[in-house]
Amino acid sequence: MFGIDHLPLFVLSCILLNITPGQDTLYIVGRSVAQGRRAGVWSVCGIMTGVLVHTLLAALGLSTLLAASSTAFAIVKYAGAGYLVWLGVGMLRRGAGAPGSRPAAPSRRLSPRALYRQGMLTNLLNPKVALFFLSFLPQFVAPHHGAAVVPFLAMGLIFFTTGSIWCLFLVLAASWATRRLRRHTATGAVLHKLTGGVFIWLGVRLARSSQIDAGAMEI
Repeated sequence: MFGIDHLPLFVLSCILLNITPGQDTLYIVGRSVAQGRRAGVWSVCGIMTGVLVHTLLAALGLSTLLAASSTAFAIVKYAGAGYLVWLGVGMLRRGAGAPGSRPAAPSRRLSPRALYRQGMLTNLLNPKVALFFLSFLPQFVAPHHGAAVVPFLAMGLIFFTTGSIWCLFLVLAASWATRRLRRHTATGAVLHKLTGGVFIWLGVRLARSSQIDAGAMEI
């Protein structure tokens, strides 16, 4: 179907990859824990948009540039790492307000557009995701299929669907589990600091990664 070989196996692989914790998973959970369901949902929308873009780039062969050029890989990697660290520092500063302040007050919440943009950029600026799609999807393209773009896009939509379902479940679970904690000023500040620390750790881990590590999915 759609030029996809072993479709049931591909769907199963997508589900297993989705539930394996990675950078995007930790990012989504962190947003949901610190800022609630709304922030988590918009972050999922942004990240999954990034997944679609990576799929299109892989289908067009543009991701091969990252695979072939260590310089291009390094530029995207350090840009992504720097962006994650920048987000983490922002979360730390938000959680380090005055004792009587409310760091998570509604007036200081990020807009849906900002949450969406940040989620998408964290995914797009991770070159390991691009190289993963480039190496994973071709394994399920049916032999002698005419237009390789069609199966690539079909598999991207399948991965998008299974990933969105799983990530939205994570958002609901994380936001529900910490709903009461966020209502308290002191606890909300701690959650922001913890989330900021996680973002910084993700940035450092991405900066220290190599092209060889791209065989592991980072969703």
